[in-house]
Parts: sequence; C-alpha cells; structure tokens
Amino acid sequence: MIDLDIHRRIGEQEIASILILAKTIERVDGHKALEDHTWVDLVQGGRKGISGLIAYRRNPRAAVGYVQISKGPESWGIELLLHPMERNKDSQTGIALLKEALKEIRREGGGHVHMWIAKPSEYLEELAIQVGFTRGRDLFQMRCSLPLDSSPPEIVGNLRTFQLGIDEDRWLEVNNKAFAWHREQGRWVRETLLSREAEPWFDPRGFFLLEIENQLAAFVWTKVHVDEESPIGEIYVVATNPKFKGRGLGETMCKVGLNYLSSLGISTGMLYVDATNEPALKVYGRLGFHVDHVDRAYTIDITPQESEED
Repeated sequence: MIDLDIHRRIGEQEIASILILAKTIERVDGHKALEDHTWVDLVQGGRKGISGLIAYRRNPRAAVGYVQISKGPESWGIELLLHPMERNKDSQTGIALLKEALKEIRREGGGHVHMWIAKPSEYLEELAIQVGFTRGRDLFQMRCSLPLDSSPPEIVGNLRTFQLGIDEDRWLEVNNKAFAWHREQGRWVRETLLSREAEPWFDPRGFFLLEIENQLAAFVWTKVHVDEESPIGEIYVVATNPKFKGRGLGETMCKVGLNYLSSLGISTGMLYVDATNEPALKVYGRLGFHVDHVDRAYTIDITPQESEED
C-alpha cells in the first residue's frame, strides 16, 4: 500500500526520507536526482509557492516517490523522484503523484507547468504523457576531457574572481540581461544568488569576472561535483554582457573556467545547454565537448479550479 502526503513545509524527518530516496535513484541512474534549485527550496522549506508530495510505502515506512511543486513568476515547475522499483506498469505511484500534483496546481489557480526529466526512459515518457503532459524542449548535458588541448585564452581586460558582498548586484544585472530569454536563469533575484553562496559547494575562487572599460563584460561560474565516483567540474553559468557580444568572450571565459577546473586535478568538464542553441553548441564543440545525455522538459497547461460560487 502507498500513502500520499502533501507538505507545504518539509520537516527534517521528511527531508531525510527524500534524501535517502534521491541517493538510491542516483546510484541506479548515474546522475543527480535533484537539481540545485530544487534542493535549496526543499531544505529551506516554507517559502511561498513551494510544496511537496511524498509517497510512502507501508511496512516498513519508506519514501518511494516525491514530487516538488514550485511556483515561479510565469509558470509552475514540477520535479519528480520515483524509486526504480516503482518504474513499471504495475505501479500506480508515479501516476498518483503526478495527478495529485496537478490537482494541487489547479486548486492554486492553475497555469503553465513544466517538468524536467533527466535521461527520460520509455516508461517515464509514457508516464508523463499518460497524465496529460506533452514533450517540450531538450537540454543536453555535455562533457569534455581535461586539460584542454587548446592554448590558454588571450585575456583582454581585467580578469578577477567574484568578491562576496561587493559583486552581487552588478552580477545579477548582467546575468539577467544576458539570459533575458531564459525563463529561470534570467529571473534571478538577490535571494537566489545568496542561497547559492550559502551552498557547501560554492567557492568564489572558481567564479571569474572579466571587466572591460570598467564594465562587467563576461563571467564564468564553475562548480565541482565531489559526490561523483570521481570529481566532475561544471561550467555552472557562463555569459557575456550583451554590450560586448561578438568578441568571442563566451569561448574565452569557458577556457578560463575549464583551465581552472583542470588546475584542481579534475579530468572531466561538464555543462548544460539547450539542444537548439546552435551558436553555443558550435563553441562547445570546438572546446571538445560531446553530448553525454539528454534531459527533457514536459509541459501542460492547467485550468484553475472553479470556485464554489461559480
């Protein structure tokens, strides 16, 4: 038997159960089960617009599924964790979680909903479609070998590392302009950035800013994944100030970040990129990146629940 519990504030006991579930999924699937923003929302709990739905197996009681629901400025996000043993046509856990999550969104006013699934299997894709989702865009996870074969980049301007308590507002302005087209990355606020700075993995020594003519022209922010079998270095965010487009600064900053990661003894670089972003794919191809796997978004539009007065 399966119990479904909705939580608008996740307690320590629930977080522990979800963490065990996530680690089990990661061992089987070979990639992280929770995105950074999902994990931050989970552990910070109680923030407006965040709720979680946990499926427990009885006897012994253990979490076998979890859906996190988050409300953004323009849409809802759903992230699904499903125990490998529940990914079969005889299990109703995934269907029950997603249907209840969509009911919750309907009760809260409805709207556009997107759900990302990493390395979507045939079962998970069928599950998403069965509850009404349609396939959206694909995101490539790309990897490369380090150190790079190419020569060190020629730096024009002042290259320095991010300074805590000084560079936040300046960086946010350039980031949001550079990603104005991006539903998530282009809408960061100071709270978003500070939450990342508080994460154990954050290290300003791997966060580089390039200044030209006293303006922030480009940046690269790296992240080291130490919970893998061997550490992987990620180009977490890289962008160019729109005022400085066309100078090849994106490729230069990628090299800066990858060379830094290599200096730490890391032999594999990684990043995420939209499958339709041809200019970026060409740059990453020149740097030696190849597609490791695909993450896919599934979308649905939910009408609001009619009030009793209606």
